[in-house]
Amino acid sequence: MTDIDLIGSHGQTLWHEPPVDGMGSTLQLGEPAVIAEMTGVPVVSNFRTRDMAVGGQGAPLVPLADALLLSHPTTIRAIQNIGGIANLTAIAAGVGSDRVLAFDTGPGNMVIDAVTQRLFKRAFDDGGRIAATGKVIEPVLTRLLTNPFFRAKPPKTAGREEFGRDFVREFVRLCGRAGKQDVVATATALTARSIADAIDRFVLRKSKDSFQELILSGGGAKNATLVAMLRENLTPRGIAVRFSDEFGLPSQAKEAIAFAVLAYETWHRRPSNIPSATGASRPAILGKISYA
Repeated sequence: MTDIDLIGSHGQTLWHEPPVDGMGSTLQLGEPAVIAEMTGVPVVSNFRTRDMAVGGQGAPLVPLADALLLSHPTTIRAIQNIGGIANLTAIAAGVGSDRVLAFDTGPGNMVIDAVTQRLFKRAFDDGGRIAATGKVIEPVLTRLLTNPFFRAKPPKTAGREEFGRDFVREFVRLCGRAGKQDVVATATALTARSIADAIDRFVLRKSKDSFQELILSGGGAKNATLVAMLRENLTPRGIAVRFSDEFGLPSQAKEAIAFAVLAYETWHRRPSNIPSATGASRPAILGKISYA
């Protein structure tokens, strides 16, 4: 692998519990020593733990890459990644990474995938086709949006602890005898509405300037029904919905690119967390290095 100098491996998160009163834990699978041995390339891994050690949430960690790669000198932008969990990075025009606002907005694909698997025995709602044939159950959606997570102020992170199996079980129970397509449509609307509400509550109300663009990335950017719901919620606010692909960052690869950036920063002994995003007490050099 002579064309590769360094690998940034975030791993697969099995558990992430941000610090409460100084105590927290996080577990990612993917042993970096094995990767280094198999590839002959040094590996930077375990990015979250150092941020947590200085009082941070250990997430979100992609805002530095967002600020470096997608900031604009005159346009206020937000980057919304929709993976299992949805996370947002808001970047004011022409400012440095020290003034970036970033946090998890709530479920991304996690709840949509879970109800699709449960009701249709499919891994995910391909392109949002199932949701497109359903009708949103508004009373259920309204009740779900009262979840304390959505109203909590940043910095904040979410995972399966908040929106995993127990949440989905209660979600399906609330939907009662509604049609299966309606349940998937409501799960999709939950992601769209929680993103729009977070932008309204924590970004628009905090900014003196007009907010202009939301740049989508992650697997959720491929869900046409979800994107349509986002546009329905954000266009009246004067916010254009675009895709990271337009800026040379493939939507399904942007997070991988972000951790490559973090690995590069660690290798050069530079901090790459953003305290305003994670709540850390100070900038810190993230990760551990497994030499080849």
